[in-house]
Amino acid sequence: MRFVKLLLPLLLAWSGLALAVPRIQHWQTGNGAQVYFVPARQLPMVDVRVVFDAGSARDDRHQGVAKLTSDVMTEGAGKLDADAIAARFDAVGAEFGSDAGRDSAVLSLRSLTDPQLLRPALQTMALILRDPTFPAKALARERNRTLIALQSEKQRPGAVAEKAFFQALYGDHPYAHSPLGTPASVRRLTGADLRAFYRRYYVGRNAVVAIVGDLSRAQAEQMAQTLVGGLPSGEPAPALPPVPALHQARDIHISQTTAQTQVLMGEPVLRRGDPDYFALYVGNHILGGSGMVSRIAQEVREKRGLAYSAYSFFMPMRREGPFQLGLQSKNSSAKEALQVLRATLRHFLADGPSAKELQEAKENITGGFPLNIDSNGKLVGYLAMIGFYKLPLDYLDRFNSRVEAVTLAQIRDAFRRRVAPDRMVTVTVGSGAQ
Repeated sequence: MRFVKLLLPLLLAWSGLALAVPRIQHWQTGNGAQVYFVPARQLPMVDVRVVFDAGSARDDRHQGVAKLTSDVMTEGAGKLDADAIAARFDAVGAEFGSDAGRDSAVLSLRSLTDPQLLRPALQTMALILRDPTFPAKALARERNRTLIALQSEKQRPGAVAEKAFFQALYGDHPYAHSPLGTPASVRRLTGADLRAFYRRYYVGRNAVVAIVGDLSRAQAEQMAQTLVGGLPSGEPAPALPPVPALHQARDIHISQTTAQTQVLMGEPVLRRGDPDYFALYVGNHILGGSGMVSRIAQEVREKRGLAYSAYSFFMPMRREGPFQLGLQSKNSSAKEALQVLRATLRHFLADGPSAKELQEAKENITGGFPLNIDSNGKLVGYLAMIGFYKLPLDYLDRFNSRVEAVTLAQIRDAFRRRVAPDRMVTVTVGSGAQ
């Protein structure tokens, strides 16, 4: 609360300023961590993200270990327990968090740059990174929370559909399982498993540090050194295995007593840094990524009233992430809604977008892009992505020009080469669309 009160007048002043695309500075620490920095002098604050290639794709035989390691390592460090850690951040008005997904684990910090506030916040975060103790009580507590979350997922059709969707898409690939793991795997995890995972993946050469804030280059270098300089160099995580291609369509229906049926359809398509990214991204904005004006929303919702929301999107990851189409419809209309969804995709693949649709999409994307980087918090997220996926330093600077360069022919070609309805997985959860 103290942080919000201190910052509110400054945020109001910042909201009226025009934002230029920032120049990204990059260097490497002595132990191999990659650092990405953008000075932002408008506010006396700093946002930091430390990202490790330590997501659930690294779980191996211990499903759920990446997520549980991320959760428990913040519950004790050095001689501090969870309450003492929380009190230290609260005393200086800092916001701290951690999480893990399929590709990465992230620790984040937001603080004012007053040295009396920033220094203790950085020291506490550095202690968590350098010397987590993985207390047995915290492990038991977080394990129980995870088991409750897994049980809760069974009652939510969307979560049931997503889990089945990823399992069907990825089979034996590390992306197949949920970051939460399974009840059986989570119960088996021990403190030794978490410590072993931490020692292997929370190392300098497996880390990316993203910093945005009211700092000089020298101050940013010192900050990065404070945070990750105490980590051993270690080794970067090995390359993930290739994602197997799907060769035929597969329909999976999971019967649940619900008022509506959840529908997911798709296939693995796109990785970060893929040469087809911008053609697919702009094309999907027209197909299903622009809300109510997209083709899918128009056909499924506006013309026929079959679903409140219908969409499509690409989820690029380190390896090929899914192209996903989805909707939620009344059980009685779910079959028709799925038929319309498939027909809309096939029509788009056959004919592509119109020149008018492409122009409107470009104007919408480029016009809205400044809002994507209009705060330190948003910008540090982009920096972390650029660093983690090894994208070029001018990625933000060239984003709009690369969108503008996309042609109708490129969209048609990319979609026809990369998207194939006859090999897609379709998952339905509910009482309809069997």
